[in-house]
Parts: sequence; structure tokens; C-alpha cells
Amino acid sequence: MPNLSIIILSYKSKEHLQVLLPSLFASKGVDFGLGTPGSYIGEVIVVDNDSRDGTAESVEHENIQLIRNVNNGFAKGNNLGIKIAKGAYILLLNPDTKVEPDTLKTMLDFMESRPDVGMSTCKIKKPDGSLDRAARRNFPNPWNSLAKFLHFEKFIKNKSFNYNISDDTADQEMEIESLVGAFCLTRRDVINKIGLLDEQFFMYGEDLDWCWRCRDAGFRVWYYPQTFITHYKGASSKKAPFKTLKAFHDAMWIFYRKHYYSRYPKIFSWLVALGIYGRLAVLTMVNVFKKNRRVSK
Repeated sequence: MPNLSIIILSYKSKEHLQVLLPSLFASKGVDFGLGTPGSYIGEVIVVDNDSRDGTAESVEHENIQLIRNVNNGFAKGNNLGIKIAKGAYILLLNPDTKVEPDTLKTMLDFMESRPDVGMSTCKIKKPDGSLDRAARRNFPNPWNSLAKFLHFEKFIKNKSFNYNISDDTADQEMEIESLVGAFCLTRRDVINKIGLLDEQFFMYGEDLDWCWRCRDAGFRVWYYPQTFITHYKGASSKKAPFKTLKAFHDAMWIFYRKHYYSRYPKIFSWLVALGIYGRLAVLTMVNVFKKNRRVSK
């Protein structure tokens, strides 16, 4: 039985998978059935969300399990892969990433040494070498979200209240509130306890919610920067900018409604909803006049 099941949800990702998959199969210490011995056994599951551009056909390989799916979102697509996965560890991995030779073994060794950690991620770099700040986040709330949207984060003295964690700690391993779904390593036992990704979220927010439920169940979420991946960020979302922009704002409201709505007076929640969808309206108008359309931030 595989120790590690890697689930990759693809949408028009043919070119990126031609980079990612060879990097996976070149991993040290993980045997994918290609004759490379390893201390862990791995399987790769690609769920294709109706790409219709040759993506699915390009990954038809005896060492890859392919699921052809309709485009019903990130959570539903990944859940299909999780349901057939056999590994004790489940890795959600974006198609627009590239792993290093030591990434998988380093992260699996870490998880084996820390049974208190339910989910973990490594350092995630952008192609220019800068940090993908989404890799380490605090949970969004009305106050840090407002500070982020108004660009007031730099004026807050206590950086622990910000949504994003300060870049000057990028090389320090630490417990975090939330990681990002681009690289999310979790235990099968954790999923059995907290359930699958919440399919209310079409795209964005499901990773935040999963981490919330993981911590509620008594497990830790951990950032372990002893290895890294490269994230060619936003490759799929840019295919449909308005749909992605709307999904981003819908996710904000779903997360607020699920975890904060009962904590505040209704009139405050109405103001939050107005702020979220007012921002969507403004950015939609801005995108009409922009060549490089904004999909999220």
C-alpha cells in the first residue's frame, strides 16, 4: 500500500504538468514504481477538470491514475482523488509547481517525527525566488482583512495580527494557523477525523477551512522550510479571470459565514458582506480596462 498519495487537480495545465511530473518521479526516497528504490511508496492521482486541451491525454501513463472530471471546483475535484487514494499521507499539490529532489522525503520524514502535526507545508517560492506569502497565514478575520485590503499592514506594530506572516521569518519552522492548498501534506487519520474539503468552496478558502477544522480537532498545522517547491502561481486561475475573481470573494463570505457569523451582530455581518461584494464590483470594473486582469490577491 502506498505511503504517499499525491493528488493533482488540473485545468488546462498540460505545459505545467510536463514540468511537475518529471520532478515528482525524480524524487529521492520515494518509489513510484519506476524502478527507483525508496523508503516510501508513492502514487500519483491526476484529476482533470474537463480541460479539453490535451491535458488529460498528456498524463495517460501506467504510473499515473487519471480521473476525468467535470469542472466542479477545487474542493470537489480534490475530494474525488482523496476518496480513491490509498496512502497514509495525502499531498494536495498544484499542477503549476515543481518539487525539488528532496522535497517529498524531507516532508514525510518530518511528519513521521511529529505525530502531533496534522498538516504541514514547506517553503514555497515563486519563479523569481521570492516567497509565496500564502504558504504561511493567519486566519482571515474582519480586522486583518480590512488592514490588508487598505494596505495598513505595515503600520501594525504587532505583526502577529496581520493576515500574512512577516517575510523575515521565512527560514524558521513554526506552527501556523493556515497553509495553502498548493502544497498541503496531511495524514489520512486527520481526514478520517475532520472530513473532506468543504465543497461549498468552488475555489479558494477551502484550505483555510480545512486548517481551521484540523486545529479544532487538536492537531497542529506546521511550516517546515527545510525544503521548498517552486510555484508558478495563478496559471489556471488566469484562464477565467472573472469566474476566479468571483470565486475568491464568494470564498471570503463562505468562510466568514461559517466561522465568524455567530460572533457578531447581524448588522456587522451585513457590512462585511457589503465590503466583500463591493470590492468584487470595483475589481470587476477595473478589469474591464486592464490587459493583465486581476484575479485575486
